Amino acid sequence: MSVRIPRRKFLLGSTMLAASGALGLQPAFAQQAPLRLTFWGGQDRATRTYAVADMFSAEAGTDIEGEFIGWDDYWTRLATQVSGGNAPDILQMDYRYIVEYASRNAIAPLDDYLGGTLNLSDFDEDQIAGGRVGGKLYGVSLGANSASMIYNATVFEEVGIAPPNLTTTYDDYRDMGEAFASANVRNGIKVLSDSSGSDIVFENWLRQRGAALFTAEGGLGFDEASLLEWFRLWSDLREAGIIVSAEDQALSSASAEASMIIMNKAATTPINSNELVVYQGISPDTLALTSYPLIGEGTGGHYRKPSQFFSVSGTSQNAEQAVAFISYFVTNLEAAKVLGVERGIPCSAAVRDAISNDLTPASRLALDYVASLGDLVGSLPPSPPPAAGEFSKALGTISQEIAFGVRSPEDAAQAFVADATSILERSGG
Repeated sequence: MSVRIPRRKFLLGSTMLAASGALGLQPAFAQQAPLRLTFWGGQDRATRTYAVADMFSAEAGTDIEGEFIGWDDYWTRLATQVSGGNAPDILQMDYRYIVEYASRNAIAPLDDYLGGTLNLSDFDEDQIAGGRVGGKLYGVSLGANSASMIYNATVFEEVGIAPPNLTTTYDDYRDMGEAFASANVRNGIKVLSDSSGSDIVFENWLRQRGAALFTAEGGLGFDEASLLEWFRLWSDLREAGIIVSAEDQALSSASAEASMIIMNKAATTPINSNELVVYQGISPDTLALTSYPLIGEGTGGHYRKPSQFFSVSGTSQNAEQAVAFISYFVTNLEAAKVLGVERGIPCSAAVRDAISNDLTPASRLALDYVASLGDLVGSLPPSPPPAAGEFSKALGTISQEIAFGVRSPEDAAQAFVADATSILERSGG
């Protein structure tokens, strides 16, 4: 499901003015040109973002016009805006796309603002590094997160088995799936959603084997044999009835509301750790986080990554003020209390200290999860190649063809390696 608020203008009403006075913010009298902001997410993220935008407007005297839209449609719309010369001043950017947008000069380097308009003095260094492309800073991390499995603890209680934890393997999920089949609760809910088309879950599995999704040069970091093993793993789980059916998985989208766990189709599904806040907000059950499944004994495949960035359009006529908003968004202590950890664990040490005592239970769980991963966390991989987004969509499509019986795992593995190689070569990878 996609929600879009087109060209929404964040204007201060009497209530917000009173609140800004209580926070010590004084409305500026010198009105600046309005800024345009675009981001993906749901209503909870929008509400938090709008509130901080209003706080910034009260202090800086700059109105902000913006829109939010679901992930599935965000990148198509943004590409249209950029190619049409109508890009917003401030763009929410993802790790998979930042190289592509930087290489096309669609977003601007921010290094000249560091130490001045852009204050990242107490930011985690790995989060700053995550926003660099070719040595230049193109994105400011809005929070750190790690990939995770969200699980419905209430359902596991109903089935009568322990939920997954940091040591749970793919084989353990098979055993859990058999217990779910015997219990047959909630109209036959499965233990696990189908992640065969997720590049993030696949990458984690590859990293456990000492491989990678992409090489540092932007090529494929895996071979056809590895991909075939991956496709067979999920085909076996599907045929055994451990994971959701192809028909059910096809109903899923990037929105929490249309996820397998919220729709009561699966008790466990992959998300980014910061998303727990949203999922718990719309579920009557008790939800929690754990790591991706392990192949067996050994190292995990996780890493801490920027959950998303704010970047400035390469064509912005008001870049200085756009950077000022970004700096305010990630460093202002009152703004931090509004934002919480919905976009990830704050990258500023001062901000983390400011919000630590005011977190909701779900926010605390998200923070504690990232801190608990220990040896499962490895180094951040190199920035993905420009075509990482296209690669991700292609993997999702071909995995669905396997699930519906259109392709065999063998045919799909051979075809995808050829297609993915061509995709990366066209983009310069």
